[in-house]
Amino acid sequence: MASDHTVGFEPADELAQDRESVRRRFWIKFKQVVAQLPFAEDLLAAYYCAFDKETPRHVQASLLGAVAYFILPLDFMPDVMPLLGFTDDAAVLATAIRMVASHITQEHRDAARAALKRGIDAAEANE
Repeated sequence: MASDHTVGFEPADELAQDRESVRRRFWIKFKQVVAQLPFAEDLLAAYYCAFDKETPRHVQASLLGAVAYFILPLDFMPDVMPLLGFTDDAAVLATAIRMVASHITQEHRDAARAALKRGIDAAEANE
């Protein structure tokens, strides 16, 4: 029996289907909020894993859903709320990462760390 109850992830699921839109919108939002994100490195590692051609499709789908949720302008907890705005994004990302942690390689993490170190514009240019 199908349930009529949802958790509010439908917009992220729809957005995740359009990989190029996720790629483009991710960098726009990431540049705007990177200074506020204590989980920026994890988010970037998940992003790099999601777009890695070696990553299995089911893992890409999970991570793209989490990244898509991050870029949604309106989600469960609006990102503009001080201190609390990104807690739902962090929770969705942490859940996705836990589900597919073995697929996020040291190379993905190193790329994320390097991108943060050299600056976001350079990281986006490598895409």
